[in-house]
Amino acid sequence: MDQPPKSIPTIEQVARAAGVARSTVSRAFSRPGMLSAETVAHIMAVAGRLGYAPNQVARALSTGRYGNIALIVPDVANPFFPPLIRAAEARADAAGLCVFLGDSDEDPAQEERLTGKMAAQVDGFVLASSRLAEDAVRALRGRRPVVLVNRDIDGLDRVLIDSAPGTAAAVRHLHELGHRRIAYVGGPPFSWSNQQRRTAVLQTAGELAIEAVEVAAERPSYEGGMAAAPAVLSARTTAAIAFDDLVAQGLMAGLAGLGVEVPAAFSVIGCDDVLGARTYPPLTTISARSTDAGRAAIEMLLAQIEAGPSSGTAQRLGTELIVRATTAAPGPSP
Repeated sequence: MDQPPKSIPTIEQVARAAGVARSTVSRAFSRPGMLSAETVAHIMAVAGRLGYAPNQVARALSTGRYGNIALIVPDVANPFFPPLIRAAEARADAAGLCVFLGDSDEDPAQEERLTGKMAAQVDGFVLASSRLAEDAVRALRGRRPVVLVNRDIDGLDRVLIDSAPGTAAAVRHLHELGHRRIAYVGGPPFSWSNQQRRTAVLQTAGELAIEAVEVAAERPSYEGGMAAAPAVLSARTTAAIAFDDLVAQGLMAGLAGLGVEVPAAFSVIGCDDVLGARTYPPLTTISARSTDAGRAAIEMLLAQIEAGPSSGTAQRLGTELIVRATTAAPGPSP
């Protein structure tokens, strides 16, 4: 015979079992900082034993908080973002928060639609590599706490993976190998990371008195990298630094399709180190700290949710060049 369903535990039952007031149980879930660590741990243990979970709707009405935060990325399929997402979700979960994930598909209008829909259900936003116009970001900040990743806007909390040092090191590495005309296969024009990497390539090339040409990828993707291969070769370059590892992988495939061997005839460097050891040959690339960035962004957002608006802090994470097997001295002209 089927057993009748068990009733859902209530906050009053948790309070009685824990020997505390109902309001103390409420604070343990909504304002744990107001209680001692021992009291919170005791209440959580009792709640877990009883199978109690707070009513999020009631909690939002009483505290003004939803227990949710939003994380929006421009391309969830790009290998740079899954480690960031996992780290952010783990830190949010440790704080008792649920993460709503949005993918803007590199479209500012879609990103604005996502933020508009989510704003009524979340306590704050992490915008990773946001494609929104600055005034749209500031308008969102007027509604909810916002933390940016790889987008530098004064007055807002942001985590910046500083790829300029690693990119400059990549140009110097190619120069030391003997390359004198290189390409930068760029990413989205309005991407902060793309602007930073492009500037580092052009500036360092100028300092070393070598030529650097720009080749646009239609999209920061494998297909975009493949499509850029003919333009890279027609520019008579002997090496390329790609916007990210995905573009670099596509570029290597495009070069292979044109009969150009990497690195014997052409050198390729990626960025973000998310595919480097998995490509063949293993990709020389610029490190990224996406896991650290995801964790740091949630820490900043939690601080805003608890303490109120911040005056805007920039946390910078350094990068370096990782030399593997896709760079060598210039070979015969492709």
